[in-house]
Amino acid sequence: MVASVGKSAANRRTRLDEILERDEPTCVWCRRPIAVHLVEATTEHVVPKLKGGPSWIENEVAACRRCNSRRGHKNLTEWADECEQNGWEPDRARLIRTLESLQARIAKDGGQRKARPYIKTQLRRLGS
Repeated sequence: MVASVGKSAANRRTRLDEILERDEPTCVWCRRPIAVHLVEATTEHVVPKLKGGPSWIENEVAACRRCNSRRGHKNLTEWADECEQNGWEPDRARLIRTLESLQARIAKDGGQRKARPYIKTQLRRLGS
């Protein structure tokens, strides 16, 4: 019996494949290599949904399940700082690129009013 995959799961998988192709196939937080059956990859919202972040590819990066789960509702820079305290090297350049890409899409398409101040603050804190 073959399990069916729901449309949202298929869309999430497609976005993850595109993200892994666009970025390095590593976790944005701990930089562990992401490979099928070794380190499970997830899509990580740079701007959390709680802060108005959309489920757009411009708002997503690849993260290992461990890091994605541990981040919880921490903001981007708080979690990046915590990762560094754990001895990991979060990819701040990738985070900045993603935030800037999201900012450009919002400027083009409009909307996402709740996410705009969060993006601006996180870019400032990341030194962009």
